[in-house]
Amino acid sequence: MQPSGPENEKKKSVEVGGADLPLHCPLPSQALWNKHPRVYLPIEATKEARCPYCGTLYRLTGEVASGH
Repeated sequence: MQPSGPENEKKKSVEVGGADLPLHCPLPSQALWNKHPRVYLPIEATKEARCPYCGTLYRLTGEVASGH
């Protein structure tokens, strides 16, 4: 089992798709104890975004629907 905490969370990487846009962190699936204020992340142009609160790296996979 890996320890929990800020240092471990910075290494986390999550793949998201067009259906997850607009992207925000934390995601609804994250545990309640691990939540921080919601922040929207601009991921469409670079296909990657890192949360400034927890350090999670999000990677956009697949197609992005028009309008996003």
